[in-house]
Amino acid sequence: MKIIEVKDRTTLLINELLEVWENSVKATHLFLSSEEIKNIKEYVPQALKGVSHLIIIENENHKPIAFMGIEDTKLEMLFIKNSERRKGLGKQLLNYGIEKYNVNELAVNEQNPYALGFYEHMGFQTYKRSELDEQGNPYPTLYMRLD
Repeated sequence: MKIIEVKDRTTLLINELLEVWENSVKATHLFLSSEEIKNIKEYVPQALKGVSHLIIIENENHKPIAFMGIEDTKLEMLFIKNSERRKGLGKQLLNYGIEKYNVNELAVNEQNPYALGFYEHMGFQTYKRSELDEQGNPYPTLYMRLD
């Protein structure tokens, strides 16, 4: 497995990352209905194409199994295929982002205890809470900074 900074965001890669995203969200975002996931999924390709730094982890078959997106020093997204969770991939990606891009800020759904616990374990602390997510949807969001 290796970390790769994506330069060429091909349709094939975007589709593969969309599969990772959906698999991850269905396993961790238990507060979202299938319909909500379907609606959000429509915006994911645009986010993947638009984020400044897109970093993936591929398996031995050169298939993406995890990815993150970074804008300035903010972690915008981090998703791991459910079958690959709890193997240290999130830690590898986040440490890479911290070391290479000085990542020190992120937003996380309050209703995603897996992610919240992970970010707290990695040294991030909540500094602000909002009743709405960054798209204005009614999902409480915690804003965190690296301690």
